[in-house]
Order: sequence, then structure tokens, then C-alpha cells
Amino acid sequence: MDSLSFDTELLEELTETSGVPGYEDRIRELVVREFEDSVDRVRTDAMGNVVGTVEPRSTESQTESDESLEGASEYSVAVAAHMDEIGFMVRNVRGTDDGFGFVELDALGGWDARVLKAQRVTVHTEDGDLPGVIGSPPPHTLDDEEREKTPKVEDVTVDVGLPYEEATERISRGDLVTMDQTTERVGETITGKALDDRVCLFAMLEAARRIEDPDVTIHFCATVQEEVGLRGANALGVDVDPDLAIALDVTIANDVPGFDDGEHVTDLGEGAGIKLKDSSVITNPKVHRRLKAVAEDEEIDYQLEIMPAGGTDTAGFQNTAGAKPVGAISIPTRYLHTVTETAHVDDIAATIDLLEAFLATEDGEHDYTL
Repeated sequence: MDSLSFDTELLEELTETSGVPGYEDRIRELVVREFEDSVDRVRTDAMGNVVGTVEPRSTESQTESDESLEGASEYSVAVAAHMDEIGFMVRNVRGTDDGFGFVELDALGGWDARVLKAQRVTVHTEDGDLPGVIGSPPPHTLDDEEREKTPKVEDVTVDVGLPYEEATERISRGDLVTMDQTTERVGETITGKALDDRVCLFAMLEAARRIEDPDVTIHFCATVQEEVGLRGANALGVDVDPDLAIALDVTIANDVPGFDDGEHVTDLGEGAGIKLKDSSVITNPKVHRRLKAVAEDEEIDYQLEIMPAGGTDTAGFQNTAGAKPVGAISIPTRYLHTVTETAHVDDIAATIDLLEAFLATEDGEHDYTL
């Protein structure tokens, strides 16, 4: 790693901005802003997905007044990265004997409650954001049974430091809660909250900025509600109906003490991940072989990814509108679904380079039929 080939300020803005499943508004505004100077047209839909479309320059004059998703070229590629992060919805505000209010939570996405203790959060209310903390009792106040108890999300409460009456006036059932964390450079890595999947959203935006005259129509899709079931991608599989889809997401990097080499899905610093499978999809062999060939031709570091659990937007495009060839590029990330998700800057750069090179060489003539 000599110098960074990408803008960390945008990555920091994307990761630090809040947007839980179904309420990706703030991220959507950033995506639309970034698309304004890099794509030919932008649209959003009733779920909140954003699609930025780039046409071949030779057909631009034919599409200036065309507001549909049907591009001028006969062949289209969808690239997808999801905007949402795991978070919470307020299900109740309850009081204590001394009159303070505490917020009870309902999870939006997959949380391991063990990582929630002693964390700062933000409660997003109609009247503005409120800071809060998820407290942790001092260990010397716990008995043996309490120490051994497996924590659950439904047992977690947020201390907003307000009297119960004021807390109930300012916080309502259905308000949203996200983790409060900055994004920092740590050695050769970047760490923070919501790298899943903002680091891949960032990679997609960077590739869209670089692509100027593709041979085919490219739909850059910022999807919603991935963390609760790939819902935005499922809808776009029908609405965009591409001939080929490439999804971007993070993947497990267990290259830390306590795991054997065989348990490493990927390793930080070894390049972009080319997905072979996860629990939601088996990628098209011809697609992942072409991704591998492009990486080798362009001398881009890569590693093959076999993820034992977890689904991605890749599956959302595979068969929602009939059988489609799909592939995926993954960014190796440590400590997934925590506030210290960590990715290597070289892997981020490799992902951007591989996506750009793949799209630049896609002419619609590759046969992905099996």
C-alpha cells in the first residue's frame, strides 16, 4: 500500500450516516447526489431503491427523453449494493422507580446482543436526534447466574438520560435507533460501523464515476432492506430485469487469532473476493470465471470466496424475473455486524478496479448460458 486511490471522505460520510432497513432516506440522498454527475439518469421507486443508469454514448441522444428503465442498448447489466445497515426500532419507553425513561428495542437485521453492551447510540425522532447509551452493569454487581446468562436484544435498553415524562414526549413507538460510531483509519485498514454495506456502496459509486462509455446499458442499483431479506433486490430483479447482475457486499474475514486457516473465508489484504457461493446463491460459473480472468488480465489481486452462511443481493436478481446469470464481488471484512467492522484499503481499491474492468469489457456477447 503506497497511497490511496479513492476518496476516504465520501466513504466516511456514507458509513457514519444512518439508514436502517426501510428508512434509508439519508443514504438515499447521498447516493442521488453522487449519481448526479456520473450517470445519465436517476430514478427511485416506491420501496426507496435508487437506480442510476449509464448508456453507451452513441445512444445517448436516443434516450434523453426516455424515463423508463429500458435502455437504448439491447443488453443491460445491473450492479447492486445495499444502502441499509442493521439497527433498531423503538418498541416501548418504560420508566423506573426514580423516574428515568429507558427505551426498549426491536431489532432490524441480525444482531449478536453480546456486542451491544456499553455502546453509544442515536435515537432518531421526528423532532431530531437524541443521544443514548446501552449500559452495562459493573461486573462486581452480578451474581454467577447473571454473568453466564446469554444476552438477548429484547433485554437491551437504551438510557437517554431523560426523566420518563420527557422521554415519552420526545420518543415514540416506531422511532429508529442506530449505533453511534466514527469511521477511522487504523494502520492499513478502515474501521467503523455500517461498512456492511456502505463500503461496497462506495465502491459502486466510484466505479460509476469511472465508467464513461460502456458497450451496454449499466444500471447501478442502490438497494433497500437487504438486511431483512434482500427485499429491494428482489423488486429490482423484476423492475430492472437485467441480462446480467453483479452484486457487491462484504464477506467474512476470520483471519484473526482463534481461527484455523481452513476457517478463513477470506483474508484481509489478499484482494477482492470473487464469490462462488453463500447460503442464498451459487453464482454462475461462467460469470465468476470471467471475473477471475479479468482480474488476472488486469493484475488485480483477488481471492475466491465460499461463505458458509449469510445471503446477499446476488440472490435477489437470480430468478425473480426468470433465470439470470449472476456474480458477486465481495470486500473481505472483519467483525461483521459490529461497530468495528474492518476492511483493508487495498481490498477496497481492488474491488473498485475489478468492477470497473469487468464492466468496461462487458459487450453483451459473452455467453453465460450453462
